[in-house]
Amino acid sequence: MGTLTIGCFSSFIGSMNLDFAFKLASAAADKGHKVNIWFSGNATTVTKKGQKHLKDYSHGETPLRELIEKGVEVCTCEACNLARGIQKPDAVEGVQWNAMQWYLAKIYGSDRVLHIGGE
Repeated sequence: MGTLTIGCFSSFIGSMNLDFAFKLASAAADKGHKVNIWFSGNATTVTKKGQKHLKDYSHGETPLRELIEKGVEVCTCEACNLARGIQKPDAVEGVQWNAMQWYLAKIYGSDRVLHIGGE
């Protein structure tokens, strides 16, 4: 099986990009692939636990927990989180905090890389 690394850069609210990333990561993990997900920029807000789950809005806590249980390695940009007022105790349990070097190392060791969102 191969390794897929997904870089998520788009905002969580107002976009279906992160919902797509969650579904893709889940399907790949179910097929036995190694999956890494990196959140940077406004996408880091998805890692905050305890967000209100509104009917017409996506939320990240449940999908993130499910992905982590499947063995998906999830990491968020520490600087981007701190810039948005999210501290480590606020994050979904199991989400790693690191610098961009984590993402670059995962890219280097992957068979496929998908960047979602960003400019």
